[in-house]
Amino acid sequence: MKNRIDGRVVSSVGGLFEVLVNEDGEERRLPCRARGSLRRDDARVLVGDRVVVGIEEEGNRGEIAILEALPRNNALIRPPLANLDEMYAVLAVADPAPMPETTDKLLAIMEHNHIHCTIVITKTDLSAEHAKSLEALYRSAGYEVFCVSAYEGKGIEALASHLRAAIAGGRTAAFAGASGVGKSSLLNTLFPSLSLETGEISKKIGRGKNTTRHTELYPVFGTAEGGFLADTPGFSMLDFVRFDFMSWQDLPHAFREFAPYLGTCRYSDCNHVKEEECAVRAAVEEGRIAPSRYETYKSLYTVLRAKNPYAGEK
Repeated sequence: MKNRIDGRVVSSVGGLFEVLVNEDGEERRLPCRARGSLRRDDARVLVGDRVVVGIEEEGNRGEIAILEALPRNNALIRPPLANLDEMYAVLAVADPAPMPETTDKLLAIMEHNHIHCTIVITKTDLSAEHAKSLEALYRSAGYEVFCVSAYEGKGIEALASHLRAAIAGGRTAAFAGASGVGKSSLLNTLFPSLSLETGEISKKIGRGKNTTRHTELYPVFGTAEGGFLADTPGFSMLDFVRFDFMSWQDLPHAFREFAPYLGTCRYSDCNHVKEEECAVRAAVEEGRIAPSRYETYKSLYTVLRAKNPYAGEK
């Protein structure tokens, strides 16, 4: 191979990466490790990174290694991904029970990172009524919503059409959501060639098992130019205490339905929690902002303010 060649990290398991490269018109996946300086937490290589690979000469090992990580458009803590263009936030109607607060947290993280997000409601065959309720909730917040059933095949073609447009031209999309919501089953229905492992819901805890154990990018139309799709491990929570997803000052801007009201409150430093004549609170009371979304905002505000109460104050 050439001494140095650009590629894209498509898989990471236990410190071993696979990098998709195009050399002389031929795409291939190179197994390699990252140079020592790229293994530190503050410089850690992520799936989705654009990198330079070559022969690692340090220590005379002569191994293929990631020598350099190129500048990112964005980077996420959870799911651990870089250079993401579109996120599909997935939640199920039932089995497991939907957790709108967790979905709201994921949406806030995407908004903060300026990543376009679309809602996918799965397992609609289990309760059409509940599906309509969830759809109305997120449409009122300004999101595009797809209601699908992999079991019945409903809504699949509309979602597939949206996804094809989202990743055209080598762009990257990911599906993320709680364990057991049906991400892998849905991706298998959209792209049967993926043959992803799927699992069942635990009756004891009412949650899914993680059949997807690591994040991986798939060039779903055969080549990198056709775009990438990421399947990500499921999660049961997004820990805003442990991870610094954003500050409390950034939080109001992470709820897109707040945008028309920001800057119109009585007090210029309004936090939209307890203040009088708050435009956001008025919108909630008048039904223009969903109460459940506002409750998530207040819960996150309390957590983030407690972490760093005086940040940004003069």
